[in-house]
Amino acid sequence: MSGTLILASKSASRRAMLDDAGVAHECMPANVDERGLEAEMAGADPAEIAQALAAAKAAAVSAEQPERWVLGSDSLVEVEGRRFDKPQTREQAAEHLRFFSGKPMRLHSAAALAQDGAIDWVAPSMATLHVRALTHDFIEHYLDAEWPAVSHCVGVFRIEARGVQLFEKIIGEHFTVLGMPLLPVLGALRERGLLDT
Repeated sequence: MSGTLILASKSASRRAMLDDAGVAHECMPANVDERGLEAEMAGADPAEIAQALAAAKAAAVSAEQPERWVLGSDSLVEVEGRRFDKPQTREQAAEHLRFFSGKPMRLHSAAALAQDGAIDWVAPSMATLHVRALTHDFIEHYLDAEWPAVSHCVGVFRIEARGVQLFEKIIGEHFTVLGMPLLPVLGALRERGLLDT
């Protein structure tokens, strides 16, 4: 497995994207203080923060895996200038959904490749998801079905599941919405000889 890509994440959707695309990989989640890094970058553009988090994850794992290529990725949600992290409780998830109701959500995703602890490539991507007006009953029924699965998701949704019901319009790459700019990642992997050209 020495030539296999390492995914510095435990995200099921990112694993599934690579699996479905035929990219051999193994998972090795990064031990990165994401909230600490976000705090250090307070006031920075969300796209920059997403890229910094993706790069930090890739660099952290690659530093411990000599010569291996490591892929890091991260996503941030921004609504009306406010950043949202994964909800810690069902009550917080409901609060987030009430705030999102009727507003455009900007989802910033980024990916980074590292080798020997050094970042070699970074790519950002952004999608805009227009949240429809959500009723109290919808939010409760939605969380009855989706909690705690969505506790691992910024934006409190899995687009491949019932989360699609939150939106009336989505502008941007489907893979970005799933949590990683996959097409640029595949191109970068080809350039580095990790995929057939």
